Amino acid sequence: MELLESRVGRPEGGTRSCPYPVNEAMIHHWCDAIGDRCASYLEPDFADASVHGGIVAPPTMLQAWTMPGLRPEEPSTGSAGTDPDEDTRSVMQILDDAGFTSVVATNCEQEYFRYLRPGDRITHTVEIESVSGEKKTALGTGHFVTQLYNYRDGNGELVAQMRFRLLKFRPPAADAPPPDGMDRGGTEQERDRA
Repeated sequence: MELLESRVGRPEGGTRSCPYPVNEAMIHHWCDAIGDRCASYLEPDFADASVHGGIVAPPTMLQAWTMPGLRPEEPSTGSAGTDPDEDTRSVMQILDDAGFTSVVATNCEQEYFRYLRPGDRITHTVEIESVSGEKKTALGTGHFVTQLYNYRDGNGELVAQMRFRLLKFRPPAADAPPPDGMDRGGTEQERDRA
């Protein structure tokens, strides 16, 4: 636990970015997929006359601007440290190595400081905000990890933050009985199709 606690408040990886700026085409695709018809996102004449003074991106697109998608992931900038004796594994790697190999997202909180506009180039950094002690859950024993994402524009202005919490857990042994209320019954083939 001491090694995990030593990671709290420290960056995990470097700065991540997307090769594409915020743009109207991606805003339109997002709105089409979600079914959002907000005129401030889609109609230039309306948006120009609005309080925004032009097209803005839906705030919920925040993560989309720096996700790598299917292209090969670009290396992040920055480094975890240069001391050859320093353990540079990420919190996720440390937990994997300790047998906590399964993961489930538990919640996500986003805070927006301003609307993103076409042309903005967004980057993000991640730091570990907290790591819980070992907790026993219905999924297995594990640790809750809260990552703080800081999103910045091309001028370095903080435009949004996201707290992403997940549970890294050790899956129960395959031959262990399922926790109460989790037995789906049926044959193995039937369960595989469920």
